[in-house]
Amino acid sequence: MKFLAAAIQMLAMPDQKANLEEAEAWLREAARMNTKVVALPEVFNWRGEKREERTHAEAIPGPTTEVMARLARGFGFYLLAGSILEEIPGNNKAYNTSLLFDPQGRILARYRKLHLFDVDIEGGVSILESATREPGTEIVVAKTEFCPMGLSICYDLRFPELYRALATKGAQIIFVPSAFTVPTGEAHWEPLLRARAIENQVYVIAPDQFGKNPKSIATYGNSMIVDPWGKVLARAPDYAGVIFAEIDLGYLARVRSELPALSHRKFTEH
Repeated sequence: MKFLAAAIQMLAMPDQKANLEEAEAWLREAARMNTKVVALPEVFNWRGEKREERTHAEAIPGPTTEVMARLARGFGFYLLAGSILEEIPGNNKAYNTSLLFDPQGRILARYRKLHLFDVDIEGGVSILESATREPGTEIVVAKTEFCPMGLSICYDLRFPELYRALATKGAQIIFVPSAFTVPTGEAHWEPLLRARAIENQVYVIAPDQFGKNPKSIATYGNSMIVDPWGKVLARAPDYAGVIFAEIDLGYLARVRSELPALSHRKFTEH
């Protein structure tokens, strides 16, 4: 089976209405290409100051998910709504939550980011996500008409055990919506994406934020779609837009058959 997938690159700002309008425009562009699976980047609907995050967190279902459901249904594709900040009742923190909508506009899967980005790189970036966000607790793979699809977000990319768990649960496509920082992105973004694709023999769809948000960190861009052999099928330039690549599940099956590394594993979880 073959079908077209797309990753959308954006620079989200504190204006949520403008972000959603831009996302819709790029989703419409993807739909014109008869794309079957489309992914938005992390926190695509709002990016602003940390101290304002809780006030922009939403219930699910909520305003943003209603828009995403309408668009997935209207365009008739699977839509990975990158991530949004999910309100936690009675908690002053929020989840960073990724949602997969089916072509009927239903929420097929909900994944809350497991690994929070708490780093202080000398001369680089200092971020404490745990100050405003709660980690999730579940590994999520969604069954679709095409294949099982695994969900992850940004900093998760540095934890190969998560991706092996997704592959073990059957994932053939794994999403990595991100807002990857410039210094870490320049050094690690492509090697990590290709490694996760190669070692798990999956397609990786990684839509990223790009550019400088005056209220947040500078992000790396270079959104990518990578095949199970580690080949970069599509890479975004340094501006907003959509990249496309063909997903060939027959090719994926051949890679797994000819180089059956997943079945050669000697160490398993107990």
